[in-house]
Amino acid sequence: MDFKGLFEMQGMLFSIMILGLFLRKKKIVGAEGKKLLTDLVIDVTLPASILKSFQIEFNGEILKSCMVIGAAALIIQVGSYMLGMVLYPGFGDERKRVLQYATICSNAGVLGNPIAEGIFGGLGLLYASIYVIPQRIFMWSVGLTYFTEAPDKKTLIKKVATHPCIVAVVIGFLLMIFQIPLPGFVNLTIKQVAGANTFLAMMLVGTILAEVPLSSLADGATLYYSFVRLVFVPFLVFCGCRIWGIDGLVTGVSVVLSGMPAASVTAVMASKYHKDEVFAVRCVVLSTLLSMLTVPCWCMILNF
Repeated sequence: MDFKGLFEMQGMLFSIMILGLFLRKKKIVGAEGKKLLTDLVIDVTLPASILKSFQIEFNGEILKSCMVIGAAALIIQVGSYMLGMVLYPGFGDERKRVLQYATICSNAGVLGNPIAEGIFGGLGLLYASIYVIPQRIFMWSVGLTYFTEAPDKKTLIKKVATHPCIVAVVIGFLLMIFQIPLPGFVNLTIKQVAGANTFLAMMLVGTILAEVPLSSLADGATLYYSFVRLVFVPFLVFCGCRIWGIDGLVTGVSVVLSGMPAASVTAVMASKYHKDEVFAVRCVVLSTLLSMLTVPCWCMILNF
């Protein structure tokens, strides 16, 4: 099994993050620059990335072949949401919100697709594209409520429903279901803007990391979260797939993608809504580092 693609992706993410750290240390990117990066990611590149993720072929044949992976992904998201409710009782409110969001939202979108294609081939890439749809919906609906505050439920629902990422999910889902083609220049614009998302998000993580002592990166809280994200959740998925006799390819994609590290958007959201962004960055960085060990291990277990 060739893990070259996985390590190259991880190396790319860390390289961009280190660039952001360097620019922040050198004061090339200041406090205003960090705020601009946050707003650009949340309001521009993330919505474009969401729209792009829904641009997949969708017909009766594909619907039938992907129903199992879609159902599995939905169950995993519901299970992750429930785990987030019970696994973090001893944490303060801000950290608990970060941990809950990071539990339902992994880096399956950025890392998952190329890894699934490299390990499982073209069909694996298709399954991975379907797998991330429930996660996209959860992270910008339920997940957004972890960070968005309002005086009453009506106001909260309005804030969540009008969020740029939620609007992108609704539009993207409709475009996918009805297979509505976009004008060529619109489609190209979306793809170009979406292509900047990973770069800007990891740059932002790097600017926040510049304010974090590296000695504090690994502690009980971040190690506990990394265990949940990288070991416990994929273990439950692996056992569930085996018990229910799920197809080997669906099992492989589900386990590998459920074992992805915390998404960089966790730190972006914490920065945007002032919910302990330093802790969020530590969770993202440590889980990404440790995933360089755990993801190959899961691949080897699945290969037996």
